[in-house]
Amino acid sequence: MKIAIGADHGGYRLKDELVPLMQSLGHEVVDVGCSCDQSVDYPDYALPVCDLVAQGKADRGILVCGTGIGMSIAANKIPGIRCALVHDTFSAKATREHNDTNVLALGERVIGPGLAQDIVRIWLETPFSHTDRHVGRVNKIKEIESKYASHP
Repeated sequence: MKIAIGADHGGYRLKDELVPLMQSLGHEVVDVGCSCDQSVDYPDYALPVCDLVAQGKADRGILVCGTGIGMSIAANKIPGIRCALVHDTFSAKATREHNDTNVLALGERVIGPGLAQDIVRIWLETPFSHTDRHVGRVNKIKEIESKYASHP
C-alpha cells in the first residue's frame, strides 16, 4: 500500500517514528513534511497528503499535529476524504470497518509513540466491512459531499 504522511511542527517527531514502522510493514511511504519544530500551518501539510489520496496517487494518508484536531478538520474539507481523529486502538479498527476512512489523524501531544504505532498498524491492516449498513452510511456521506460541493 502507498501511504502519504504529513505533519506540522507539533507532530513531526511522531511522524518521523511512524515512517520506519510503515516501511517495515512493507508499505511505500510518501513523506510531505514537515521535519522541524519551527511553527508552520497544519493545512499546508494536510492538503498535499489528502490531494494524493483523493487523486488515487496514495491509497491512504496519515496526518499528525499536536492534537490531531486541526489536521482532521482541514482533511475533511477535501472531497473524497474521510478522515478520523483516533487516539485508541478500538476506534482505529472501527473507523476502518464501519466508515472506510482513508485518512488517519493523530495527536503527538495526546498519545505516545507506542500507542500511535499500534493504532497505525491496526488502521492499516483493517479492511472495510462492506456490509450493507456500512456501505449505505458511507454512500450517504458521499451524497452530502456531492450536494455541498457545488455550494460556495
